[in-house]
Amino acid sequence: MVVWRRWVFPILLVLVMGIAAAALVKIAFFPDTAPTAAAQPSAQIADPVVPVERSAVTNALSLPGTIARDAAYPVRSEVDGTVTAVHVGEGQAVTAGQKLFTIKQTDPVKSIDVLAPEAGEVTEIAVVKGQPASIGGELASLTPARFHVQATVDPVQLYRLQGAPSEGSVTIQGGPAPFTCTGLKVSVAEDGTTTVTCAVPADQVVFAGLQAQLDIDLGTVSDVLVVPTTAVKGGSGTGVVWVDAGTGELEERDVSLGVSDGAFVEVTAGLEEGEQVRQYVPGVLAGDDPVCYDDGMGGEYCEPAGWSW
Repeated sequence: MVVWRRWVFPILLVLVMGIAAAALVKIAFFPDTAPTAAAQPSAQIADPVVPVERSAVTNALSLPGTIARDAAYPVRSEVDGTVTAVHVGEGQAVTAGQKLFTIKQTDPVKSIDVLAPEAGEVTEIAVVKGQPASIGGELASLTPARFHVQATVDPVQLYRLQGAPSEGSVTIQGGPAPFTCTGLKVSVAEDGTTTVTCAVPADQVVFAGLQAQLDIDLGTVSDVLVVPTTAVKGGSGTGVVWVDAGTGELEERDVSLGVSDGAFVEVTAGLEEGEQVRQYVPGVLAGDDPVCYDDGMGGEYCEPAGWSW
């Protein structure tokens, strides 16, 4: 046993360490094969295409909005004379036809009552008893008991709102059943803010400040040719698409456009059913779809969205 411990085991340990060292030298300085040639890039970006198909398109907008009270307006005198009586106070609610002021007309001399043109609230009184009044002079401000829905939209939506109907559907969370508002109109402020408003029916109970949803039906078409809006450069009446004619190259083509729902658009001229068009306009980000490459081995390699080509 002493011989194994003193001579055999140490000799075996030296041999093992020597073999390991020789193997490391071989791997580091004497490789078995020559370096392979650098791989040549063979990947190419594939242009995703989609077919021109028939479908239905509903151009509808759902806009978050707010219930607001109609703006105050002035009540004016229609005669020259002197205010002999003020029958209301500021902040007072009045009904249509209620007496507001009495004016003693100058010529011919007679007393004339100024009545509330509609129900509302007197928000400001501009005259006092004994004060002269003239034709067109402001007597008071009246905030009508009328409400409207107002919603702000992106200016680009003005294209979709061309030819908008005169009414919309209003839904108030936790409120009454959806109802129809009328007199729908679109206005653009000097700062570019685009607002859609419509009047709440007089018999509908609402309150200023309530959050509402305004739904506008801008038209529906059925069994028409459609392509994704991402495939079209343009969008208001006319546009350009890129058609894959099967030759390996894309053909730029003018098209006429109709109704759009924001995701798909009707093509009224320029394309035939079954033709293949590029899914994305060149230079536009491809949304959530990945970018795919030919991997050179009969397959594809896809990377996350966010590319532009």
